[in-house]
Amino acid sequence: MYPEDYRYTKDHEWVRVQGDRGTVGITDYAQKQLGDVVFLELPDVGKRVNAGERFGTVESVKAVSELFSPLSGEVIETNVELVAHPEAVNTDPHGAAWMIVVRITDAKALEGLMEAKQYQAYVESESK
Repeated sequence: MYPEDYRYTKDHEWVRVQGDRGTVGITDYAQKQLGDVVFLELPDVGKRVNAGERFGTVESVKAVSELFSPLSGEVIETNVELVAHPEAVNTDPHGAAWMIVVRITDAKALEGLMEAKQYQAYVESESK
């Protein structure tokens, strides 16, 4: 269910690392908990983010939730198409609904992230 080549946080963000770039979004579990997503606030290109710190917000019909960066680095791209059409988070959370791309400055943060099987088990334990 969760892409094997991604890493996951306990806050339900994912990151796909390619070289020194990390593409970040929220998981299918997170979007289901939120319900219909209606608004996103994402950082500007050039902003520095730190692992575990807030980088934006996602608003749904149920709630406003903070987004936390799984990695430290500089935002080099934001998904402006997603900001214009936030409902894509509900239809393709692990693909077209990526949120930011970060140029990674500290790869050690990856060591603390879960692999897909670990994340699946974590989600199942939270659902009980």
